[in-house]
Amino acid sequence: MDLRRSWRDWLGDVGVTAAAVALGLVMLQASLNDFPDPEKIAVSRDVTIGAVTWVVLLLFRRRHPVPVAVAMMAGQVLASTALGSAALAVFSVAVHRPWRTSLMVALTNMLVLVMVFWLSPLSDREFREGVLTFGLMYGALVSTGMLVRSRRQLIESLRERARSAEAEQRLRVEEARLLERERIAREMHDVLAHRISLLAVHAGALEFRPDAPADQREAAGIIRQSAYEAMEDLREVIGVLRDDVHGGPPGDDPERPQPTLHDVAALVGESRRAGARVTLDDRVPDPAAVPARVGRHAYRIVQEGLTNARKHAPGAPVRVVLDLSGGTALTIEIVNALAPGPPPRPLPGAGAGLVGLGERVATLGGTLEHGRTDGGRFRLRARLPLP
Repeated sequence: MDLRRSWRDWLGDVGVTAAAVALGLVMLQASLNDFPDPEKIAVSRDVTIGAVTWVVLLLFRRRHPVPVAVAMMAGQVLASTALGSAALAVFSVAVHRPWRTSLMVALTNMLVLVMVFWLSPLSDREFREGVLTFGLMYGALVSTGMLVRSRRQLIESLRERARSAEAEQRLRVEEARLLERERIAREMHDVLAHRISLLAVHAGALEFRPDAPADQREAAGIIRQSAYEAMEDLREVIGVLRDDVHGGPPGDDPERPQPTLHDVAALVGESRRAGARVTLDDRVPDPAAVPARVGRHAYRIVQEGLTNARKHAPGAPVRVVLDLSGGTALTIEIVNALAPGPPPRPLPGAGAGLVGLGERVATLGGTLEHGRTDGGRFRLRARLPLP
């Protein structure tokens, strides 16, 4: 017996038991009307046996449907009120057990009913009507129970697929974040390596300058050596993030030049040559005044925005706006028209690029907005604060 059921389960059990009570009382009244000597029917005994079957049906029909149905077979031999419990017990078996078990229980129960009707003082016509009525009723109960069972299995299957899809989407989002962090780390490695190498070169020049004081040359030598060691440490830490591009050990690929805000125009030009209709509205008077770190992330944002537009709205016009908001932040806005018709189904991994952009913007303490506008367009807007 399991009393820790949800209110929906309790409501269903009470409904099934109420149907069994109603059918049992109808059968008791029919017995009183049809039997030649109704005074010989012990109504109190009949109702007591029926009440016991109703309680058993209410408490145990979910966990033990087959034993409950077998018990009801014996109960319907002793009391007319148990006929309703037996019928609803067959329905419970069809809901909670496979169809082979349901058919076997229903046929066995029907055989017991035929035996009870045969031993009862019924006419041939009443016997045939009773068997036909209960046969049709059992067929309807078993069919309905199987339908309820198949529907529940379908709903549970859909829920399981939804849970799996959500879990896969969470994994894709997390993977996109990790990949973007790895990409940012690689870019930072290249930039830092370039700056530290310049520091080492200048320190080396100062160290070997003949007219420099000895203490300055010694300090420059320390700086040069420290810069060299910092380079080695940086390669060792970041090297695990690099792919083995040339078949050598990780980290031996040459340093790549990183894009800046100057390269956005070239990026737009490449998209135009590929057939895209892109308009660039550059409101930054002096791109060199924008720090390289901010410009590098701005370039990646524009690159991802153009890629999304090409994937989800091919051929639609795209507008790229670069603006300095009061000289305190760089604003990037990419707007494109949406493809006509209903929104397409999301592709596997859809949104991963936007997740990566969120990681980039978060490293600068900026904000990222994206979504549909009231004018039927898609807008991607990032605000990157300037130091």
